[in-house]
Order: sequence, then C-alpha cells, then structure tokens
Amino acid sequence: MRAIEITEPGGPRVLEWHEVPEPRVEPGDVLIDVAASAVNRADVLQRQGFYDPPPGTSPYPGLEVSGVVAEVGADVEQFKAGDRVCALLGGGGYAERVAVPWQQVMPVPDGLTLPEAAGLPEAACTVWSNVFMVGRLRRGETLLVHGGASGIGTFAVQLAKALGSYVIATVGSEAKAQRVRELGADEVVNYREEDFADKVKADVILDIMGAKYLAGNVRALRTGGRLVIIGLQGGRKAEIDLGAMLAKRVTVHATTLRSRPVDEKGVIVRSVVDNVWPLVGAGAVRPVVYAEVPMSEAAEAHRMLDSGEHVGKILLVR
Repeated sequence: MRAIEITEPGGPRVLEWHEVPEPRVEPGDVLIDVAASAVNRADVLQRQGFYDPPPGTSPYPGLEVSGVVAEVGADVEQFKAGDRVCALLGGGGYAERVAVPWQQVMPVPDGLTLPEAAGLPEAACTVWSNVFMVGRLRRGETLLVHGGASGIGTFAVQLAKALGSYVIATVGSEAKAQRVRELGADEVVNYREEDFADKVKADVILDIMGAKYLAGNVRALRTGGRLVIIGLQGGRKAEIDLGAMLAKRVTVHATTLRSRPVDEKGVIVRSVVDNVWPLVGAGAVRPVVYAEVPMSEAAEAHRMLDSGEHVGKILLVR
C-alpha cells in the first residue's frame, strides 16, 4: 500500500507518498480501507520531530480516518467487512489502509459522507471527553473555547450549544469571528485586540495554549470553575497564583488522548457514539470542512494548517 512518510523532521516538504508494508491485522483489530483522514496539530508536531507516536502504533501521521472495513481480526464481533466506519487512531491515518483496535472504531453517523466523517473522531472524542467527562459542563453553564475556529473549536462550539450551554470563543480575526458566530457562539473575543480575561467569566475553559494563558484562564473562571488544558501552543511552563485558585475553588486538568490505553479510549468512543452521534445525525452538530486535499499532497494540507487561515478541518481524501 501507500502512505505518507516523514522522511526527516522539518517543514511540509518532508511528507512524501511512498510504498510501505501492509498493516498486520492482529486479534481484536479492524482493517479499514481508508477513504479520508484529517490534519491535526499533533501531525504537525510529529512532522517537526516533537511528538513521536506512542509505542506500538503506526509511524505514519494521522489520528483519524473514515472508510470501509476490509477485514476483521479474531475475536471481533462488533464490525464486519463492508461496514462504513470512522476511527480514532494513535497514528497511521495518512495511508491507504490502517489497522485499529475495534474499541476505537465507530459507525459513520447518519447523513454524513465518508470524507466528512474523517473530520469527526479526534474532535468529537477530544471535546466530549474533556469538556463533558472531565470538565463536567452542564446545561446553562458557560464554556470558553480557545481557538474557536480550529477543528476542535468549531466542534466544541456546536456541541456545547446543542447541549444548552452559553458559549464564548476566542479567535484571531473578524472573518473567523463571523464564522464561529454562525456555528452558535454567543460571544466571540478577538485575542489580537482584547484580553479575554477582562471580558468573560466561564464555568469551564477548554484551552489549547497552556502556559501563556494560564493566569488569564484562572482570572476568567467563575467560582468552582474547571480549566481543561489540552495543548501547549503557548508554552509548557508558567507561574500561577495559588491564592487566586484557592479563593475561587477552581480545578485545573491537563489531559492527552493519543497516548491513552485502548480500553480508556474505548470508553470515550462508546460514550461519543451514545451521546454525540445522535446530535450529528440530527444535524445539530456537523464537521466543518475547510478544504479537501488529495492524500498524496499532504504537504500542501500542512501548509494550509501552518498558515492559520483555516476554519474547521482540512481533510486528506483518496
């Protein structure tokens, strides 16, 4: 088969479409003929040499796919050849085929094409697990989403709104602000012009920035608020006023999804299918697709992501 290999750490040019060995189908695996994958920030970090895939997973980038089941391994009863599925991966999505534990495989929600479904697994599992399972966002509470125009952000805005929350998002331009409002955001803050911590109060914050936003996030939280950090685009280390945290009784969580054991991912995946897929099928939440790029041209898709101009997901299609 063919897959995108990272020939050396570096810019998009190091992504090359090569002949590679077929994946092995182990007991408990589902082999998927890939229709599409999607570009995530973790893929960029892996390309740059800063984020190796977890031990035992594919060396190729790609944290999500959609496609058709080609084969199932021993002990798999939940899926069969011919099923239309999407899947959460530890790696290997930029390829013609990928083998994945059945626990991380999901049916394609009603009403979606296979390419559209490729933009769901990472965003849906990240948002559901962090905002609702960890952050415990409840109906009527306020969610602040940093990076509201990203793939994660556009999904978080829609899902929180569909489940009855007041939603605030930060973005970097008026064009992105308008699009995020269209997706349901009640308020949008342009972080290039305003300090979000001076403007908003939130019960839950979904943060991709890390150190740079830590103090501001604590300021922006209401009493009893929950901060969930899922990215470090603004750095790894920062000082924090513990007195401010004590006074507000806030909780700070820092989580990752990619490196979790299969069983933990399986719990999240099943909860997503039960709680999120019905909203997708009803049209209340949809993947926001910025562009579809041939998988063999993954370098161009990475250039799009690096530019920061996109809203939603950039898909790699076969």
